[in-house]
Amino acid sequence: MSTVTPPSRLHELSADEMAIYRQLDPEQLPKHIAIIMDGNGRWAGQRRLQRFFGHQQGAESVQYVVETASRIDLPWLTLYAFSLENNLRRPETEVSFLMRLLRTYLVGNVKRMNDNNVRIAYIGRIKDLPQEVQETMQWAADQTARNTGTTLTLALNYGARVEIVDAVRDALAKIAAEQSGPLPLQELLAKLSEQHVSQALYTAHMPDPDLVIRTSGEMRISNFLLWQIAYAEIYVTERFWPDFRGLHLLQAIREYQCRERRFGGLGNPPKAKPAEPERVLAQ
Repeated sequence: MSTVTPPSRLHELSADEMAIYRQLDPEQLPKHIAIIMDGNGRWAGQRRLQRFFGHQQGAESVQYVVETASRIDLPWLTLYAFSLENNLRRPETEVSFLMRLLRTYLVGNVKRMNDNNVRIAYIGRIKDLPQEVQETMQWAADQTARNTGTTLTLALNYGARVEIVDAVRDALAKIAAEQSGPLPLQELLAKLSEQHVSQALYTAHMPDPDLVIRTSGEMRISNFLLWQIAYAEIYVTERFWPDFRGLHLLQAIREYQCRERRFGGLGNPPKAKPAEPERVLAQ
């Protein structure tokens, strides 16, 4: 019998969501789920709509998924919202639209976040975003700072390789500052450890993801949390992000619980797969 106290808001799940949740082991829920939200443009293209409509619908999906995560007491949810590469490659008009959409999403959903006890945070090179966007982001973070449920982290102007470079620089600077005098470069590098880098990452305050979800069927990581997902389970669905809902989040968790996590070592044979699984990419 489970010793875990069920979340108090399970009654807010839909009937379909509850049917999936009842198949889960509450003692084995992931602590941190990271999602690569992909497929907004293709979703719009299939409907002969402009890409902007796909992004708008994708913003709606964010709140549906966040609320389901909150109802099952998921501690950490990180969403890959806007990458450094996107900033460089997308047309300027689309980037401007995404910045406006971000501000609109934050302003329009802070009350819902507070109602769901969700705290919002950010990772990435935030200081390179437009000033008015930064101000809205800070306002939303301040408005939700006292919430104690799910922490929703938006990865904005984010790239994992840049994050690692930033972390190594910061770690070396910290090591140097802790010495009584200057060290030769070789000695400084010899003192650098994985722990130093981990503690200097944008995500140092949160656990590494247990599960990475990618929508739209693409089999790649796209420079997302490369250090942190070293041993995460990976789940890929053909579903485009604008069609992704809390039900599909629970389906991904069900698949996750059928895996045998190995962390680089030997493990037991995998458990039986659930009925009608979505397409998955096993690590």
